[in-house]
Amino acid sequence: MTGRPICVGSHAGSGRDRLCGDTGISAVSTSVNEHVATKLGEAADLLEQQAANPFRVRAYRRAAETVAGLDRDLQAIVQHGGPEALVELPNIGAGIASAIDEILRTGRWVQLERLRGSLDPVKLFQTVPGIGPALAQRIHDTLDVDTLEALEAAAHDGRLETVPGVGARRAIAIRATLDSMLGRMPRQRDRAKVHGPGVALLLDVDEEYRSKAAVGTLPTIAPRRFNPDGESWLPILHAERDGWHFTALFSNTARAHELARTRDWVVVYFYDDHHQEGQCTIVTETRGPLVGRRVVRGRELECRTLYAM
Repeated sequence: MTGRPICVGSHAGSGRDRLCGDTGISAVSTSVNEHVATKLGEAADLLEQQAANPFRVRAYRRAAETVAGLDRDLQAIVQHGGPEALVELPNIGAGIASAIDEILRTGRWVQLERLRGSLDPVKLFQTVPGIGPALAQRIHDTLDVDTLEALEAAAHDGRLETVPGVGARRAIAIRATLDSMLGRMPRQRDRAKVHGPGVALLLDVDEEYRSKAAVGTLPTIAPRRFNPDGESWLPILHAERDGWHFTALFSNTARAHELARTRDWVVVYFYDDHHQEGQCTIVTETRGPLVGRRVVRGRELECRTLYAM
């Protein structure tokens, strides 16, 4: 396997050094393993605080214990066997292996940032060569996506081309860059993965989230964006249905604030046990035959069929 840069760093803005090298960091291998174990442990703690499934919490805790107790450098394991070799470790499934690989490659873990309420997708998109601040903002506002995986899906299914200033040629270039950046664990790119769960299931999660948020029974997080006082106001739901894991939150995007839809638009993140992942936004339709109905953006036809049944 050819060497590729593997980077380990702390959360952006922490002031700690970001370590990066083509062949690993042998002098600080213990620190690298500890760094990953700490992030996995923090995810377990946050999930527990946010009333996630105890089995999911336990999975992250056990993975953290495995990584902390390794007598081998995680970077060396990936360097010699690829990211797929991580799943051969005890208590490390495909999803957690993908998370570890993301931390090693980028020094970040988007899922953890989401759990913290500190995810800034506009800055994240700027890590993709060819995407500057203005385009990153337009992508986020137009597509309402906030992970590189979701952006990659949009690049493959044609939605990225609809963003002002992109077009087909630029979308192809961004797609190629993302393919290279995310070319780690083998992943399917078929329509089933892009769409994920059925719309009935997504709408069920949406209903549960909004109902519980309305009566104040959900845990809350303090988002970094549009929250100058650091108030913990954003309800968060973790749920499982039919083999899918869901996290639901109200949209905290600039567009949602501009249109006063921060208590209407719901962003649902999902993944299954094979780590097929994605996200969608569910809104109250304001025009057309589904006006007043909850719809999954981009899947309005399926919603129309569902409501006609």
